[in-house]
Amino acid sequence: MSKGNKKYIIESLFLKESLKHNISLNEFLVLMYFDNEEEMIFDVKKVSKALFLSEKDVLSAFGSLLDKKLINLNSAKNETGQLIDKVSMESLYDDINNISKNNVKESKKQDFFTKFQEIYGHSLSGMDYELINAWIEHEFSEEMVLGALEEAKYNGVMTLRYIERILYEWQKKGFKNMQDVMNNLKKKDSSSNDDKLYEANVLEYNWLDEE
Repeated sequence: MSKGNKKYIIESLFLKESLKHNISLNEFLVLMYFDNEEEMIFDVKKVSKALFLSEKDVLSAFGSLLDKKLINLNSAKNETGQLIDKVSMESLYDDINNISKNNVKESKKQDFFTKFQEIYGHSLSGMDYELINAWIEHEFSEEMVLGALEEAKYNGVMTLRYIERILYEWQKKGFKNMQDVMNNLKKKDSSSNDDKLYEANVLEYNWLDEE
């Protein structure tokens, strides 16, 4: 978007989060203006000229944004020691960052379930998702869950309850990750020094029948 000779960049997350607060067009334009300003100094005449809004409209929009806590106004001294009003959009930016982090987290979670289903061999039901989510949120890492799934596949027992039994057996032994599992197997078979052999056999060990 451009006003006069200046071009304003609007990022999709900024647009989405701003509009969630039921703001007016003038309020959005003021937000957009400060989002594109490096110094973020509140100068009503400058904002009015840049956005082709009256000073009255700028002040009204600015006051409404303050009330909605989408912006804050702080006094600071410039290089000459003169007091100036600086705008902060920290609250809005924090919300945008949280959305971005949640999107990344959700994307990674989706990748995990896609991989799980590929190994599992068929789609997961709603109850399956709930059970697996409970493992990850309360007890085990995604790495351990996929490792237990791989072992269940090698052992020919592809049920979630069997996978769960493997996970709790590993937990009882103090294993925190798959490297712990492999290290334990290496101790059991010290006659072999072939790490690739360990990696190939690590998931074929029947932990549930171990004395």
